[in-house]
Amino acid sequence: MSMQWKPSATLALLPVAVLAAPALSHAKILVGVEETQKRLFPGEKLTPAPVVLTEAQRDRMRELSSVREPFRGERVWRTAKGDWFIVDEVVGKHEMVKYALAVNADGSIKGIEIMEYVESYGYEVGEASWRNQFVGKTSASALKLNKDIQNVSGATLSCKHLTDGVKRLMVMHEMVLKGVK
Repeated sequence: MSMQWKPSATLALLPVAVLAAPALSHAKILVGVEETQKRLFPGEKLTPAPVVLTEAQRDRMRELSSVREPFRGERVWRTAKGDWFIVDEVVGKHEMVKYALAVNADGSIKGIEIMEYVESYGYEVGEASWRNQFVGKTSASALKLNKDIQNVSGATLSCKHLTDGVKRLMVMHEMVLKGVK
């Protein structure tokens, strides 16, 4: 008695599962500092301008933004016109998100770029339509999710934490960078 193999319906779906698998993998954004500087300040030279913060300034930044990760003051650059380029990190949902903020000499936000994002979901924060909401805002702006910055469905924590991070940097700009000549 010989057995005859009959493929089941499950095996028939295997090619579909294999093709769909890549869509479920992590969406990654990985952009270096120089490339990000070129995106935000095309054709301009940026000079390192490290910042040393007092504990009182750090406390104020935490109080107004709720961001707990320590700010790394060596990741600040300045243009000859007095614009600022600042690299910072916040927690997305589970992983750290590295982003850059460009602030015009007048204290308004020129732009934000996502430099490293490796979460499984929420990569929409890297899209221009979400990032452009920050352009023109200042330290006087609310910079609150669902107030002046809209949420992206499926990326709520990343949206909130990035918005809080931008608020933190704008507080720092107001306290420290604004007075630098």
